[in-house]
Amino acid sequence: MQTGIIIVDHGSRRDESNKMLEQVAELFGRRFSEKYDIVEPAHMELAEPSIATAYARCAGRGAGRIVVIPFFLGPGKHWTQDIPRLTADAAPAIPAYDLPRQPHARNR
Repeated sequence: MQTGIIIVDHGSRRDESNKMLEQVAELFGRRFSEKYDIVEPAHMELAEPSIATAYARCAGRGAGRIVVIPFFLGPGKHWTQDIPRLTADAAPAIPAYDLPRQPHARNR
């Protein structure tokens, strides 16, 4: 089963800030290409692609499991509340997919 990775930042009105996340997703995809074929960037708000758009792209590319990874400095409100809510809202649009139990990564 292919795993789709969605890397989520806040989103910005500044295009150069949004493009930085695209570069991060591209670098992540190259670095982990043997493990993850599907890596998509997403912005929580203010810019596209949204979490819902990235979720649909992962599903359209064949992901059987989707993991959402916040790209923030720490686990604040967006990380712990907003991103899980937006992910849950996106998941029913693709009924064959389940919301990951832990929608964010933590350093251990």
